[in-house]
Amino acid sequence: MEPDFWHSKWERNEIGFHGSDAHPLLVEHFGALALGPGSRVFLPLCGKTLDIHWLLAQGYRVVGAELSPLAIAQLFAELGVEPTVTRVGALDHYAAPDIDIYVGDFFDLSRETLGPVDAVYDRAALVALPNAMRHRYAAHLPDITHNAPQLLICFEYDPQQHEGPPFSIDADEVRLHYEGRYHLTRLAHIDVAGGLKGKTPAKESVWLMKKA
Repeated sequence: MEPDFWHSKWERNEIGFHGSDAHPLLVEHFGALALGPGSRVFLPLCGKTLDIHWLLAQGYRVVGAELSPLAIAQLFAELGVEPTVTRVGALDHYAAPDIDIYVGDFFDLSRETLGPVDAVYDRAALVALPNAMRHRYAAHLPDITHNAPQLLICFEYDPQQHEGPPFSIDADEVRLHYEGRYHLTRLAHIDVAGGLKGKTPAKESVWLMKKA
């Protein structure tokens, strides 16, 4: 789970985690955040997800963090937008109207660099990280976002049947990371059609997290 692991995934186009459309659970449950037009939504470890296209189309502003510059080059190409790229500390800042992406190590992203956000949408970050790193991530994310409300999507499965990523994160672990900082409400807990990667029985959960 070092950076080279993810760089090589993108270089070899091994991106089965990249969906072909906006996530149905995003479309169904994003309204629970009750955001106004023009709200700024943060997507940690965003890749080139089509969720960004959907959020922009709904009139939201998007800010993301991503390790792979290749993923972000592809994102802007698919958006049909030419970004301005500047260096901000240890990160590269890709900017265009209504979208900012910071490329580099997520843990180098500060609250000052990120700026104000109205909500967090985590579909691909917590589930991508091994256990020790999840604890560090779950402490850093609320800090840089001032405990902004969050929509979190997690997988649950028997870890003896599949070696992540994505990793299995059950309700107890969500509470371990976030209870006390947020009020937690599970909005959905559904079977993954066909199983995880087509073979491992799994469920997907959607959590609404609001500042405690």
